[in-house]
Order: sequence, then structure tokens, then C-alpha cells
Amino acid sequence: MPVNWRAAALLGLITSSYSTLVAQLLAARVGRDAVVDWMVVASIPAQDLALQAEPSWPVILGGILFHQSADFLWAVVFFGLLGRWTAGLRPWTILLVGIPWAVFTSAFEYFGVVPFWQPVFTLNQPYWVGLLVHLTSASLYPLFPWLRDWLAGRASPHRRFAAWWSGVTAAGVLGMAVLAFLGWHGREWPSHLGGALAYDQGWMRAMAAHHRQGVAVARVAEQAADDPHLRSLARLMIAGQAGDVMVLEQWWRGWFGTPVLPPPEEHMAMPGMLAPEQLAALDRSAGKPGFDALFVTLMTHHHQGAIAMADAALGRAGDPRLRLMAHAIRHAQRGEILLMQGIPRGFAVSGAAALALIAPAGRHPADGGPAVHR
Repeated sequence: MPVNWRAAALLGLITSSYSTLVAQLLAARVGRDAVVDWMVVASIPAQDLALQAEPSWPVILGGILFHQSADFLWAVVFFGLLGRWTAGLRPWTILLVGIPWAVFTSAFEYFGVVPFWQPVFTLNQPYWVGLLVHLTSASLYPLFPWLRDWLAGRASPHRRFAAWWSGVTAAGVLGMAVLAFLGWHGREWPSHLGGALAYDQGWMRAMAAHHRQGVAVARVAEQAADDPHLRSLARLMIAGQAGDVMVLEQWWRGWFGTPVLPPPEEHMAMPGMLAPEQLAALDRSAGKPGFDALFVTLMTHHHQGAIAMADAALGRAGDPRLRLMAHAIRHAQRGEILLMQGIPRGFAVSGAAALALIAPAGRHPADGGPAVHR
């Protein structure tokens, strides 16, 4: 095998492992539950079989391996298939070229390939998650010239750069590991900008309570829905919303020093919250012909409330991490509404996901407009 291809393969193993490690360490720092994210990635090859209320280790590992195989492939394409133009570039040039390459590859996957294969991924995860992962991988592409020389058994003029860049990378990983360790032990640092402490506390309490009701409603559908795809979506809702609550509770312990995230003062006043009689009606309809339609109606209403709450936080939350989480919640809840409505695979998913990323509350079909598909 030519040395460029061997170096590209070795680099692919390095970059895919590095991006996996960074994604795992930084997930909760930006409001993501890594376990749920790996499960959603696993659903690309495994489809609905991977969607579980409590993701199992085989599913998690399947998501990691699928991510790493795709990451490995992009490195091989860049330095192997396109090696005629890229293999001779210097490290700093590779770094500069790697940025648009990460944008292209992440967008190609997110908007151009996966929507035809598994809409859940594109409609559940906001695009910036995949972009950050691809940028992380591309940040190690400058090591390629040294790896090629090393595999060829010759002295490399890039040895000093490779040592320095590897040291910077290792220091970054160590820093991320320290932050993750502190976060897991309730030492997340607060950053409530603009005097928004009270708003941040209220929003965290409200969203956690809203999600807990969403989990309870989805658990009914997990058992009672007639449509197997709807049961799979219910499991996704349980895992996703429970993961958000876990992150919020971790942040609450670190930011405010109390072990429990208390409920909001006006529990039922939040948008989208279902009344006791609505919950009772859903329970009574379990096992009956109209259950699926009633669940879709109630959960759509519930999700639309969360979308409105998340959209408000994008403009008012003081901590930047809450804004990132709010954006991801708005995107995922919109996507789940469309999935319940039966949006077809393909460009309809791409367009809906692109609009979900940028449209404010009330400006997306999932926010209260007519049903997209059924």
C-alpha cells in the first residue's frame, strides 16, 4: 500500500479516537448527554432498533464505532483519495484547509446523506454538534506530514511541529478531563452574564419539570402505542429528556450548591404542560384504537410548550451553556413533532432541520402550523 494511504489510515485511527474522547468529555459542558448522542448515532445503521429508553452498552459502543468508521473514512478520503492535492501540503496549510473540509463533510453527512437513511439523527441533533466533532478531527490533520515521513522511515522536517502540536493536544485533553471530573462531582462553575441569575434558575427548574412530565407521558406510549415506530420515538423521548434533566441537575449542584433541583412555583402555568384530566384520558385510551392519535396530539402540544420555553431562553439566559442547551432542545422537540407526523426521508428532512436551526418559535411547521405529513 502506498505510504500516503497508510499514513491516512493511521491518521484516521488517531483522529476518530481523539474526536470520540473529546465528544465524551465535553458533552455535558455544552448541555449534551453523550450516551443519548451515541445512541442516536447508532440509529443510523441500526434504525429504530437502537432507540432505547435507557441506552445499553452495545448500542452506545455501536454508535461510537459507527462514528469512528465515518471519521476514519473522511481522513482516508482527504489524504488518500485526494492525496494528489493534499498530501504535499505543509501542516499550517493543512490546518487552514481542514476547517472548510470539516464544514463540508459535516454538512454533507447532516443534510445530504443521513436524511435519506435515518431522519432521527438530523432531526434530533443540531448541526453544530456534528460540526464541532468534525472540526475536532480536522485539528489533528496537520500531523499527517510527520506520520507519512515516519512510516516511510525517513527523517521528517515536521518532527518539531508534530511534537509541539501533539503536546498542545494532550494539554487540551487534560484540561477537558479536569473540567469533566469537576462537573461530575458537582463543581461546575457558574457564568450568569448580564444579571440573569434569577432567570437561569427559574428556567432550569421549569425545563426540568416540563421534561419530567414529557418522560412520564412517553413511558405510557412506550408500552401502549400500536405503531412500532411511535413506540421507538417514545423511547427516544424518554432517553433524550431524561438526559437533559440529568445535565440540568448536574449544573444545578455545581452552580447553586444544593443537591436537588426544586420544582417551579407555578408548575401548571408553563406552556405545554398537560392537565391531570388529559393525562388520565391518555391512560384510559391505552390499548384502544385511538391511543396513537391522542398521544401524538398531546405530545405535540407538550413539545410546542418546550419549544417556546427554549426559544425564550435563547434571548434571555445568562449562562452561554443554557443557550446552547436551549437551542438543542428547540431543535430536538421540533424534530420529534415532525417524526410523529410522519415526515418522509430525504430533502424534506434536510429542509425542516435547516429551518429548525434558525427559525424562532412560531416560525416552523412543528411550532403549531398545519401537519407536515401523515
